[in-house]
Amino acid sequence: MTRAPEIDGSKLRAGMRVAVAVSGGSDSVGLLRALAEVAPGIGLVLAVAHVHHGIRGAEADEDARFVAELAEQPGLELHLHRVDTPAAAREKRETLEEAARSLRYAWFRQLLSGGQLDAVATAHTLDDQAETVLQRLLRGAWTEGLGGIHPVLACQGGVILRPFLRVRHADIQAWLRAIGQPWREDATNTDKAHTRNRIRHELLPQLEGFNPQIAEQLARLATIARDEESWWEQELGRLLPSLVLPGRPVRGGGRAVSTHPDEGSVGMELERLRGLAPAVRRRVLRAAAKQLGCGLNFEQTARLMAMCGPEGARKEQLAAELRAERTARELRLVRGTASAAVDLAPEPIEARIPGEVEGLGVRLRLKMTAGVHRDTGMAPAILRAPRPGDRTRLRHSRGAKPLKEIFERLNIDAAARRAWPVLEWTGRIVWMKDVAVEAESEIPFAIEVVGGDRGER
Repeated sequence: MTRAPEIDGSKLRAGMRVAVAVSGGSDSVGLLRALAEVAPGIGLVLAVAHVHHGIRGAEADEDARFVAELAEQPGLELHLHRVDTPAAAREKRETLEEAARSLRYAWFRQLLSGGQLDAVATAHTLDDQAETVLQRLLRGAWTEGLGGIHPVLACQGGVILRPFLRVRHADIQAWLRAIGQPWREDATNTDKAHTRNRIRHELLPQLEGFNPQIAEQLARLATIARDEESWWEQELGRLLPSLVLPGRPVRGGGRAVSTHPDEGSVGMELERLRGLAPAVRRRVLRAAAKQLGCGLNFEQTARLMAMCGPEGARKEQLAAELRAERTARELRLVRGTASAAVDLAPEPIEARIPGEVEGLGVRLRLKMTAGVHRDTGMAPAILRAPRPGDRTRLRHSRGAKPLKEIFERLNIDAAARRAWPVLEWTGRIVWMKDVAVEAESEIPFAIEVVGGDRGER
């Protein structure tokens, strides 16, 4: 393959200052070379942007030197940014991959908002799109999540572009080999301890046995999902102003609205909600919660949907900061400050995996499951006290149950509940003192009680 892969130049214009985000890998090197070929004809002013993430030691230093030389050959300006990804991951309780992406995009937005650039081009490919859609599907994403990687991401002062989103990774590498252009290999891209790498190297190849065009099909699904979301955004913009009303009704007409920055509420007339098709009603409920700054998962949304029925619950604690209340006429969502019980609860304690954690009267040892590689980027577990709205699934039971119901079954008084130890991992309660918890999906570590009460009844 001697011709450069075809890029999407629909958003490129004469005089645009574009920094190509170059990690040193084949895709980003290919994008830089491909844009350099078309830049004179379009009138682009190219630059190179590289992030040194503070991980992989000498290999990362070599990547930075390689990218600097790549920029120097055609005389392109180099924007180099150094960050401490491990520290950011610990602070935000993210994996290394999540923290690296957050830091990288924060810098891209900074370059754009500062007026140094008009656009940043990233080398996401059709393969990346397929992996993203599949990963989000496995995690239970809504339709907006299935939209995957967007071709254009608007930012203050500019845009982030993905010109290679219709190009296959293999085609880029074939072209680079044909023109004799080397690139850097990142060993972490083959580490199957990371979910995305298992999708790339194990799951997608298996799916290709059922459909050789599975990557293209997933990319098409992303396009359809983005178009669907664009339509829904316009439709909700039309519906919400008359359906979702701020505050609560008061006698004599009108509505009372809280001025507290951490509080707020919205109300929706039940009869109007019941008259909506389920797809529309679900969208409206999620949008109403979003107006209060809260995102709903499928289970929380299902509980709200049930509240719209004549036999629905009168009250539901959806999350620590969000509750739902049903009156004769309205379904209300209320966001409030933490309760006194939460304020008095002990501070959460971070637990590295593998490792040990002690607090709330117990000491737990977290050990990697046999056959699972140690993943230094794995999100930590959190040993903490219960919070309003917490739910977990018991072994041999159907569906998640509120912790309040579990405490009542065990005859545990309110005072003891405030410091009752639970272990949370990636947003789920995977262990609870004196309770046999069923982790809702596989967790890559075992939990052993080595001090304090043994737990599990």
